[in-house]
Parts: sequence; C-alpha cells; structure tokens
Amino acid sequence: MAQIRLPNTLRPLTAGQAEVLVAADELGAALTALEAMHPGFEERLLTDDRRLRGFVNVFVGDTECRQLGGLSTPVDDQTVITIVPAVAGG
Repeated sequence: MAQIRLPNTLRPLTAGQAEVLVAADELGAALTALEAMHPGFEERLLTDDRRLRGFVNVFVGDTECRQLGGLSTPVDDQTVITIVPAVAGG
C-alpha cells in the first residue's frame, strides 16, 4: 500500500494521524482512496475539475508530482506520497 504523509494542517481530517496507507496504482487514485477513508481531502487538495490546487505540492518520493505525471503518476506499495501546503509570507 502507498503511504501518504500528511502535514499538521490536514491531520484533523484523520483524527491526528500523520500517515495513511492506501491501495492505488496512481496518484489520483491514492487521493480518491484517501478521500473515501477520510472525507474532506479532495476539497482541500483538488479543484472542481479534479486538478491539483496551485497552493498544494504533492511529492511522489522526492519529486513534486507536476514534474512527473501529475495525478497520473504511478504509485505502488513502496511509494511514499507527501502532501506539502505552500508557504507564503514575508
């Protein structure tokens, strides 16, 4: 199962869990599985047309998914997915 690591800001959706395991063969399916287990993720991570929101970075391994295949990026049971909200400020 792919491992999804969550930032502190999203952990209330998982009752405080920092990591969630999901069965999926691509990133988009992993996020759908996460939503099925813990509702509320898709509205925070995806637009209405199922694109990754601009202020969210999702890493598959060490590479941001937009540099790979986006939501079509393959994942397997060895994959670590890390959700990182963008940080701004001055």
